[in-house]
Amino acid sequence: MLVIYNAKIVDRDTEGLGFVICEKGKITLAQISNEKKPIVTEAKDEDYIDAHGLTLMPAFIDMHAHFRYPGQPLKEDLDSGLAAAKNGGFGTLVLMPNTNPVMSSYEQAKAVMDEAKSKKMSNIFQTTSITKNFEGKDTSHIDSLNPREFPVITEDGHDVLNSAVMLEGMKKAAEKGIIVSCHSEDPDLAVAARVYRQNALKLMKEFEIPAWGVIPSDNKAPENVLSEITENLTEANNLLQVAEDSYTYRNIELANLAGCHVHICHCSTKGSIDAVREAKKKGYKCTVEITPHHIGLTGTKLPEILALVNPPLRSETDRRALIEALRDGTADTISTDHAPHTADDKGAGAPGFTGSETAFAVCNTVLCKEEKFSLKKLSALMSANAAEILELKKGLIKEGYDADLVLVDPDEKWTVKASEFASKGKASPFEGKELTGKVKTLIVNGKII
Repeated sequence: MLVIYNAKIVDRDTEGLGFVICEKGKITLAQISNEKKPIVTEAKDEDYIDAHGLTLMPAFIDMHAHFRYPGQPLKEDLDSGLAAAKNGGFGTLVLMPNTNPVMSSYEQAKAVMDEAKSKKMSNIFQTTSITKNFEGKDTSHIDSLNPREFPVITEDGHDVLNSAVMLEGMKKAAEKGIIVSCHSEDPDLAVAARVYRQNALKLMKEFEIPAWGVIPSDNKAPENVLSEITENLTEANNLLQVAEDSYTYRNIELANLAGCHVHICHCSTKGSIDAVREAKKKGYKCTVEITPHHIGLTGTKLPEILALVNPPLRSETDRRALIEALRDGTADTISTDHAPHTADDKGAGAPGFTGSETAFAVCNTVLCKEEKFSLKKLSALMSANAAEILELKKGLIKEGYDADLVLVDPDEKWTVKASEFASKGKASPFEGKELTGKVKTLIVNGKII
């Protein structure tokens, strides 16, 4: 049993001082009340948690994270990924299949989920690829998937080039009730963009400029070099904008043709979010996620343009469009795209950042403190909406729901120091930035993690 009292309870539907009682992994009572400490006859002294006025929210649900497991232990493993999830307040995560080997079978994915379950930390759903081994041809493994265990498939990291193969995979997913999560990006344009990125990276390496959006104070790179880096990255980003917009439209239309639920990953442009908005108006089964870094940063100028990620950081126009989509309900969820890398890989241009441990603070800072979103709205975006998409009884502080909860201080200020992350990935574009909002305690299945 767990009795959490003297807490400000906030979820999508509720806000107020109160207490929550959890038994056998479920919320058995959630009450808004000024009562400081409820008397629960079955509870022992050690079952009580005095929240001291902290905010109690549903644990966050991340529909897009990379744990690099198995096969890339220098980047991340189950233990470090789960530790990062704990620090970030994530009770449930959907893991991407771009591991080594690629997750392309029921047996592989089930083994990862079983191992994660044995650690008694956050809940894990391991996705499988859309095509076997990301080869873009064979979708036969989808036939063996149970949607209750594997609610999502994805080719994340890139997209399925052949539209007929993608349509075949989507039709199979539609028959089973599986969501197809799409990294929408024209692969040929991505190859073209890579040339410009490599030109920039060659100069960045020569002048010891890291690829996560900072220029060291003692860096001696001349202005003409910085200009050349910026020009190359701008060319790459322009190509990648068209790559994203064109394949977002393609994937939405293919999914509608297949009768499939499509989930658009890490949407980053005004064009793509507008395409989602139009699809929803037409009644398509379409949901979309937005990352903290795409609402918290832009990537058109130094130093942020140096922060390499796919899709890239975009313009202020794009950033504003994403925020308004979160505000008006077009965007469904906030997902981290937590993507840890070694320092060497990041220096060589590997795209992505470590994101689990800064996600709540970035979103609270940008959306709640700056954009005046309510904490209830943020809870919907980080918990309830994802739970509904995945058909989980989570995401609300309500009787009968899973006792996955997080205590946060939405007003605590702190400075990001990636060296202190539990994740093995230490590259963050928020390094050195002051954020507001701190995760204090994660509770999963009614137990403090």
